[in-house]
Amino acid sequence: MIGNKAVARGMYEAGVAVVSSYPGTPSTEITEEAVKYDEIYCEWAPNEKVALEAAHGASLAGKRSACCMKHVGLNVAADPLFSISYIGLDAGLVICVADDPGMHSSQNEQDSRHYAIAAKVPMLEPSDSEESRVFTKQAFEISEKFHTPVFIKMCMRVCHSQSIVNPEPRIEREPIPYVKDQSRVMLPAQARKAHIKVEQRTNDLIDFAETSTLNRIDEGSDKSIGFITSSTSYQYVKEVFGDKHPVLKIGMINPMPEKKIVDFASSVERLVVVEELDPIIENHCKILGLKVEGKNLFPMVGEFSQAVVRKAMGLEEKKSLAIEDAIPPRPPVMCAGCPHRGLFYVLSKNKCNVYGDIGCYTLGSFAPLNAMDLNVCMGASLSGIHGFNKARGEEYSHKMVGVIGDSTFVHSGMTGLADIVYNNSASTVIILDNSITGMTGHQQNPTTGYNIKGDPAAKINLEALCHAMGVNRVRVVDPYDLEATDKAVKEELAADEPSVIITRRPCALLKSVKKLPPLKVNAEKCTGCKSCMKIGCPAISVRPLEQGAKKSLAHIDSTQCVGCGVCVQMCKFGALGE
Repeated sequence: MIGNKAVARGMYEAGVAVVSSYPGTPSTEITEEAVKYDEIYCEWAPNEKVALEAAHGASLAGKRSACCMKHVGLNVAADPLFSISYIGLDAGLVICVADDPGMHSSQNEQDSRHYAIAAKVPMLEPSDSEESRVFTKQAFEISEKFHTPVFIKMCMRVCHSQSIVNPEPRIEREPIPYVKDQSRVMLPAQARKAHIKVEQRTNDLIDFAETSTLNRIDEGSDKSIGFITSSTSYQYVKEVFGDKHPVLKIGMINPMPEKKIVDFASSVERLVVVEELDPIIENHCKILGLKVEGKNLFPMVGEFSQAVVRKAMGLEEKKSLAIEDAIPPRPPVMCAGCPHRGLFYVLSKNKCNVYGDIGCYTLGSFAPLNAMDLNVCMGASLSGIHGFNKARGEEYSHKMVGVIGDSTFVHSGMTGLADIVYNNSASTVIILDNSITGMTGHQQNPTTGYNIKGDPAAKINLEALCHAMGVNRVRVVDPYDLEATDKAVKEELAADEPSVIITRRPCALLKSVKKLPPLKVNAEKCTGCKSCMKIGCPAISVRPLEQGAKKSLAHIDSTQCVGCGVCVQMCKFGALGE
């Protein structure tokens, strides 16, 4: 199993009843796998904050629950997290967070271990799929024993790599009876008492960490070096050194043991910490007064590998197969037929300043469209253009737009729109409604009309919602229609009041979307002007008419083209068509 599937299996075996999540790579498959078990109620929540609150509610109702998110999603869930740490819980609650060292699909490399430390919540860190399954089950036991949420911290490599697991049967659990307890109402007087309990809980968890099998020592014959490590870094150390040197593998990353680490350090001549991103283990060792090496050898950024470990430890790099020819860069692009392409072409043509958001449409920042200036985090495009336009007024408000996807708008964009309307900001918002949560692999959301299982569900009407929030100017356009899209953008940018454009066209990759026949190039009409190349469609290229010919003509890859017709509108010579 991949690590994510193994976590879902661990939830199933642990008797979990409720999982509420928001999709985010590399965590998404945990919930997608969990929903395959009929015994578990699963849902996509509008955002991570809501997901954690829903999961905590299920825990208070006496049922084991979980929620899943990527590392930046934990920022959104941080508000309830800190209070839940004080309030505690009844049935087990596990929070799965997936970090992304190397930023394979993320805007930053933040280290989620800081949240566990700050919120005083235990965190377990598996290093392969079997540990992902086992640690998830143990996390629920710890959660109920200490009345605390417990983190399972994954990373991209563990999430998506496969290794052998040993599935076990599910254990059904009777719900824990709900007992009214007003000490959980976090008024200041109650919160002060709760904080004392949290500190005692941390001390108890440190004692637990000293003897827990989550933290183990792999003996080695050569004690000139001893490694302390965790997660995939453990795998890299073992692959490079095998059983030569002792290794203390930290499976419970917060709180960490103290005596166990001190005793291990005293048994080796040189102590080296190997951990991705921030020096969490290293700093813990220094607080214990140990002489330790870590970030003086290993980088603070990026994903580790066996080669990184070998180089840092001064070993000769192993020779590997290499491609001699230089490989040209291949930047990510929007798919052929992507409905966002037409809009971004129009925005680029009109020289608009574009405050972007998080989703497939972030790819509109690449050449040849170059149609995005900024992006920060989920929902920031709307709040951002409001602040920008209030600061600079008409100088920018008539050429700046905020773009946001349908799922992201529901996630955290509505409050930004409320700010725009309430404070009378002449800002133009464009909601890119492609009928799905696209970037993370086609998950449903409250605007699609279907739930996580694909069953019919209530559907948010974006037009009605925007009107209800006080927006007078709301219009819907088909982004495949360049003329209509251009007209809408020009007219709404000229308005001196808040306005919303909804570009509505389903994602071209949806199974429910009927593909049109691929377009063809009429070689007699094509002049090789390359106008069709301005939209950056991966199905279109320019090739020589024949070997050695000076003239190059447009070429359409029939295996990629979905017949959207946007390029047809670009050609002044009628060279493109069916």
